[in-house]
Amino acid sequence: MVGLLAMAGLVLDGGAAIAARERAADVAQQAARAGADALSAGGVFSGSGGSNALGANPSAATAAATSLLTGEGVTDFHIAVQGNLVVVTAHVSRPTALLSAVGVDTVGGTATEQAQALLGTTTGG
Repeated sequence: MVGLLAMAGLVLDGGAAIAARERAADVAQQAARAGADALSAGGVFSGSGGSNALGANPSAATAAATSLLTGEGVTDFHIAVQGNLVVVTAHVSRPTALLSAVGVDTVGGTATEQAQALLGTTTGG
């Protein structure tokens, strides 16, 4: 009977862990896209290289990604802005249903996703 309960706990709570990982990937991708959408306005209109080159505004990108993540209830995350690239790592936890009986109260998943800010065409010619 104990073995059956343990197996049911692994199946049920293992599914919760997979769902947490998928949720982490989903919100990390959404946050990375939101951050990449925060372009430097000067770079959009200058059309030149140098200091006004198209790029994610680090503070605006971080704020946009943070707003999305906290709005989705995610509190454990990291955001990095590297030029036009916004990288978001998110961790989502779920309470366990059966494994809490043996001291495992939560299961979770972590995902890292990235988005690159683009404007216009990305092909040559």
